[in-house]
Amino acid sequence: MKFTARPFAYLIIALCAGVLPVHAQTSGSAAPAAVQHPAWSRDANIYEVNIRQYTEEGTINAFAAHLPRLKKMGVDILWLMPVQPIGEKNRKGKLGSYYAVRDYTAVNPEFGTMDDMKRLVKQAHGLGMRVILDWVANHTAWDNPWVSEHNDWYKKNDKGEIYPVTFLEGAEPEYWTDVVALDYSKPEVWKAMTDAMAFWVREADIDGFRCDVAGLLPIPFWNQARAELDKIKPMFMLAEWAEPKLHEQAFDMTYGWDLADVMKQVAKGKADADELKRVFTHPDKVFPAHAYRMRFTNNHDFNSWQGSDTELYGPAFKTMAVLAATLPGMPLIYSGQESGLDKRLAFFEKDQIAWKTYQFEGFYRDLLKLKKDNQALWNGQYGGALEFIDTDNDKVIAYRRKREGNSVTVIANVSAAPQQYALGGAKARTTMAAWSWKIDTKKQGQQ
Repeated sequence: MKFTARPFAYLIIALCAGVLPVHAQTSGSAAPAAVQHPAWSRDANIYEVNIRQYTEEGTINAFAAHLPRLKKMGVDILWLMPVQPIGEKNRKGKLGSYYAVRDYTAVNPEFGTMDDMKRLVKQAHGLGMRVILDWVANHTAWDNPWVSEHNDWYKKNDKGEIYPVTFLEGAEPEYWTDVVALDYSKPEVWKAMTDAMAFWVREADIDGFRCDVAGLLPIPFWNQARAELDKIKPMFMLAEWAEPKLHEQAFDMTYGWDLADVMKQVAKGKADADELKRVFTHPDKVFPAHAYRMRFTNNHDFNSWQGSDTELYGPAFKTMAVLAATLPGMPLIYSGQESGLDKRLAFFEKDQIAWKTYQFEGFYRDLLKLKKDNQALWNGQYGGALEFIDTDNDKVIAYRRKREGNSVTVIANVSAAPQQYALGGAKARTTMAAWSWKIDTKKQGQQ
């Protein structure tokens, strides 16, 4: 941590009070230029939509019926998983992967039509919500027309053959047998992909993109794509990656796997408040102040391949959701979480969400309203800095964020047993029940 931006006397007072400021800037160094995010994103949250599994019909129109409910819950940004036609050659499972795109500028007929998509976006806009589309720029399906029409646009093996996307760097080789990788050393690929993205902005009026495996592509490609798309309308760009340089020009937000991975360990009793704090006090990578980081307890990858909320968090689920909504970043809700999604949704087959009673809808509504109503919790440079408060107990985390006379203090027991704590070196100790939390908000003029 660097405290040199603050007077030494302040540091002594802060340490004595048990308050540790996070991400203070070094004195004399120029702050990075602040990205001007779309104004509507400053206090926004995001909701991931799995069209195939959302309803019995699995269509865009059937999902559209949920928009008023999601608006009432407080959802701002709808992230639609890919809606394009899925490849049939080397398809995985009966229905295939959304991320094996056969045609970039069409709608999967299983989901509906382009007119259905346009109506969905228009309806969402009418309710004050924004829509971003999941975009797969790294690879295509084997039977995408580009494979036959532009064979030279694809990566080849030593024999000059197009081959499945392959990863050999990990502990075990990984093969994505249903897709083939585009070659971004070819300028023609840059133009074709940017044009395809622009098609959706012009035709369907979408508000941005969630870009799959964004770090596998050259950052200059994303920079020029963002610049071209912004000429049509201001974009919101989310990268499925965690790299500070992506924030320099192209992306508003990147994935916050760092916090999510620690929260999973905390829920299993394998980590505590100190590990949670280290995500912010000793990060593996330092992101600029203007970078939005997406915070989540689950998403389509976690749910299908790692576990449902029940498996990952058990009784700690709500506590982890509170942390994701109040620590710096933009909170994500995945399809079905508001109704206690307690199973892994099949990825390549039909596996409808069981909506039950929407038992967590009010819980999420309150969290999203808390964020909206308190500028201290806003995103990026628009929110408040994070200060950790000593609790004299590594099973209890406490932190405060302040901005423009607004203060939010969160205290949470991140363990499966009752805990006692004392804030900032105080003598009086308070007892908290297992996995419980307290949130205190104050605005200028309030007592």
